[in-house]
Amino acid sequence: MEVGGDDYDYGAFIQRIELRPTPRAPEEPSLPLQGLTFAVKDIFDINGYVTGFGNPDWARTHAAATSTSPVVLAILAAGAICVGKTIMDEMAYSINGENKHYGTPTNPCAPDRVPGGSSSGSAVAVAAKLVDFSLGTDTGGSVRVPAAYCGIFGFRPSHGIISTMNVIPMAQIFDTVGWFARDLTTLTQVGRVLLPLPIEATKKASRIVIPTDGFELLCSSSDKTYHILNASVEKIFGCDIIDNENLGEYISKNVPSIGNFISSVLENQACKIPALAALSHSMRLLQRFEFKANHGEWIYAVRPNLGPGIQERVSEVLTTKYENMECCYGIRAELQACLTGLLGDSGVLAIPTVPGPPPKLSMEAAALEDFRARAFCLLSIAGMSGFCQISIPLGMHNNLPVSVSLLAKQGADHFLLSIATELYAALKEQASMVWESDNSTA
Repeated sequence: MEVGGDDYDYGAFIQRIELRPTPRAPEEPSLPLQGLTFAVKDIFDINGYVTGFGNPDWARTHAAATSTSPVVLAILAAGAICVGKTIMDEMAYSINGENKHYGTPTNPCAPDRVPGGSSSGSAVAVAAKLVDFSLGTDTGGSVRVPAAYCGIFGFRPSHGIISTMNVIPMAQIFDTVGWFARDLTTLTQVGRVLLPLPIEATKKASRIVIPTDGFELLCSSSDKTYHILNASVEKIFGCDIIDNENLGEYISKNVPSIGNFISSVLENQACKIPALAALSHSMRLLQRFEFKANHGEWIYAVRPNLGPGIQERVSEVLTTKYENMECCYGIRAELQACLTGLLGDSGVLAIPTVPGPPPKLSMEAAALEDFRARAFCLLSIAGMSGFCQISIPLGMHNNLPVSVSLLAKQGADHFLLSIATELYAALKEQASMVWESDNSTA
């Protein structure tokens, strides 16, 4: 499917601006991102511009920024050209990508479906070929989800590895700066600029965990991504490296503090994987707690006009009784240790990025809530552990984008990008073979 071009307004930008790197003498060597264009989510400060946070009341009650995010400065210093700030979900509090004030950016892969959020405009700008790459933030899934929905690469780095200075906080315990690109080369080039750790010597993956139960969260029982992943890993690394560990059982056994949350989750909802549902519950409670600490005073004072869905979530933030918070923080620490033990220094976890294709615009509320619950079970793994994650597009199947994700331990960001590069061609090849076979037998 061809996307992009000047004849279609994808509605990705909230403000067109142009920031260029300092001119260089002709004899100086080219910079790593020389001449590439990028866009910036409207959550990053740029000196002289109001940071709108997806809501006009926020923009109205805040002055223009007096300094620029170090991440944006680093990208500019590497030679890239900023062309604008992008639309986002209000206060970064959604994974849908819909904004009642500024419009919902059109998903270039599936115009009748949501683009994913909260970094919606940043993902659409890349998918529509309006820029070469873009910056977003990911707290609960705000880079990974729109990357999956728009059929592009999205990278959520290890928590705390990239500065979030001069980025409006959502929930600092989970906030990360991430980025989008249409190809792995550009994604990796941006990573080489932003990731502060030295690039490790090339190391081989020692174990790739492809948990059978993780794929039970997919909405379609006929989805073949589990088989695509297994076949691809076997082709590149051999079958001995594959581990089909039951992730839910492993977490239940190795995260002792999760027991109380599992029992409460089981009482309140039907759940295929109680341990992951408990992780999701704990993550969302921590997210609400920190969001209220960051923005509760402003919300009480201004009473902002918020769109549907966002209003309900913000109201929940204000009315929730924040009990068992120490247990939530304990789960986070235990999960990081648990998954580090599972993967070691050179292991990878492979899971679906999201439970299925992007939801249709204005999907019925009950169906959307079920989809969101499944999604957060998957998204909470990296969120609660602080691990890095890359969402990899497999292509279009039945005219809808399909993706998978790879995760590695905290700090193994360069390693993860390297493994994704090594595996990508096989993933694309296996996906094409499986989908062609499905079509021939249909």
